[in-house]
Amino acid sequence: MSQESLTCPPLLSEIVMGSTPSRPDLTDDSVPHHSLKRRASSAFEVTDAESSRKRMKEDIEPSSSQEASSSSTVIDGGAFIEDLEQELECGCCSALVYRPVIVYPCQHFFCGSCCVLWIRNGGTNCPACRGISSSVTPSRALQSMLDLLLRFAPHRARSERERLQADEVYKAGSMRIPAPREPSPEPTIHQNSDYARPCPHCIPGNPFGWRCPNPIPDPVSDPDNAWHLDDGNPPGHAYCGNCETLLALHAPTTTKCDMCQVSFCGVGIQGRCIATPLLSQHPHGMSDISDLVQSTEVYDCFDGNTVEVEIMLDYLSARRLTPRHLYREIVAYVQTQPRGFAPLIELELFVDVHGVVAGTDSDPTAPRSRICRPCATEVLLWGLRDWWVRERRKGLLDPTVLSRPDCVDGIGCQRQKDLLHAREFNHIILPLPSEPPPEPSMNSDLQSESTAMDPPPISASEHPSSIDSSPTLELEVPHTSRILSLMAAAHVDPMDASPIGNSQTEGRDGADGVSWSGRLPADVPQDGEAVTSLELESRTIVDAL
Repeated sequence: MSQESLTCPPLLSEIVMGSTPSRPDLTDDSVPHHSLKRRASSAFEVTDAESSRKRMKEDIEPSSSQEASSSSTVIDGGAFIEDLEQELECGCCSALVYRPVIVYPCQHFFCGSCCVLWIRNGGTNCPACRGISSSVTPSRALQSMLDLLLRFAPHRARSERERLQADEVYKAGSMRIPAPREPSPEPTIHQNSDYARPCPHCIPGNPFGWRCPNPIPDPVSDPDNAWHLDDGNPPGHAYCGNCETLLALHAPTTTKCDMCQVSFCGVGIQGRCIATPLLSQHPHGMSDISDLVQSTEVYDCFDGNTVEVEIMLDYLSARRLTPRHLYREIVAYVQTQPRGFAPLIELELFVDVHGVVAGTDSDPTAPRSRICRPCATEVLLWGLRDWWVRERRKGLLDPTVLSRPDCVDGIGCQRQKDLLHAREFNHIILPLPSEPPPEPSMNSDLQSESTAMDPPPISASEHPSSIDSSPTLELEVPHTSRILSLMAAAHVDPMDASPIGNSQTEGRDGADGVSWSGRLPADVPQDGEAVTSLELESRTIVDAL
């Protein structure tokens, strides 16, 4: 067999089958042809069965992963409630919001009561971001979320006492936040302290809308007319009792304390450089009960009796009373008194309260309507003990406190600082009610005339005699009826006052020179002491006649 027949068996088979030989199409990629590239390994060749099996696996894997993801997204109720509670916390009190309101335009939310207190205390911006805010409105959306949270976790609600207090402060409705106050004027650093500087109202075009009619010359721009401080206060000016800067006395912002007669500028420090009405003032340094505890003057009001002070402080804490509440009650009590604040002013209680020179009181009898912070503290300390005495009368204290026996020395006891003695006895003793004056007696004219004839008591010192060196003896002259009875007992005629019977003891009357002697009746003892007392009484009778 030739080599061609061995190398071309396909051609031979095609001849045997009777088919016409044809050449392969080299452009057809499906027909293998000789190339310079190496064929891929059989490991990369994938059969149809394997490809279908992989496609089925890919179809199955996503469904199983979805089932796994759906099983892993189960919500934990406890964690969700905690997260929701944190999101609904108030930005002021850091507790679960109650009756939420939204501040616009920043849209921060707070408790309605917290927002009201923020505005009352002078807040003019958002409490959270301090941004400029204009209005506050209730939020229904937040309230719905809050109700949903409390439905599944009612134990997380605010206490009933907190809710009642919040309802007293906040009433449902919208509010407006006041505009920010004008900033205080920039402090001026005086280069020369010997000359007065212009006050805030002396400057032309000042932001207060009022200019002082007697402006103080500026020592820098007008040194020739500068006002030297050794000459006193400039005309129409004084020093503020708080910031101690010059102020215009007739400025609209200037106020004067009716107690210490010190003026306040009203532009230096808000809330402090001002004398407010009596009941609206805050005692200086007495904002809460802790200030009362730390004040040594409070213990001085009770003469160092720490036991009584502790009882009072416990009472204030239990009743939630603040020093300002006590101050208001003391002021209200003083205003009901006939003389008002006159006794306090006479005690010089408000002298040298400030470090500046006070003004003069043009009308001491005028009613007092304004007071400064330091003077309010003086009023509080002055009336604190009497207020506690009046408060004890209400009977709201613990019976064990009220049942203590009163100390025999009362409020003047020198052992009040002794703890054992102070705990055993009560030293806050109520003063006895003052007795009313006696009513005039409706006597007859004769009795009135006889009473008018009675001379005042005569003392032995008024009669110069040999007994001047002895202690003074006061003898009360009896009434007319007593005089007549004694004269009858002594056998003396009331018409002429002449002696009857023998004279044993001579007397002397400086007015008419009548001398007489009295004879003792039989029932009167005849000892020397009795005779002597009768002689003295007889002389007194004659002098009266």
